[in-house]
Amino acid sequence: MADPAEQLQQIYLAGFELKTFERFPKCVGVVRNNCIALLVPTPQGLQMLGTPGWQIGEVMGVLTEVGRRQVFQAKEEMVEATPERLEELRRFREDLGRLL
Repeated sequence: MADPAEQLQQIYLAGFELKTFERFPKCVGVVRNNCIALLVPTPQGLQMLGTPGWQIGEVMGVLTEVGRRQVFQAKEEMVEATPERLEELRRFREDLGRLL
């Protein structure tokens, strides 16, 4: 069984920023290069809540399609899901997954 405090320390030491959000008091936000994921403690240790997304201001934009293009969207705000951003998100998810 993984200790969430030890997991957070490893995540921080691996270069991720840790954030808290008033809207999600039981979650810890993990951010790197504008990619963001929410983690929740479970009896097995920390786990990702949903899928990682792109930080847009203080919120997380989820990957979606508008028209025929991929974007990260948070309410009415959108950011293009460029190939570079998608690759950054893929690496983020992979690296974070290894630490969990």
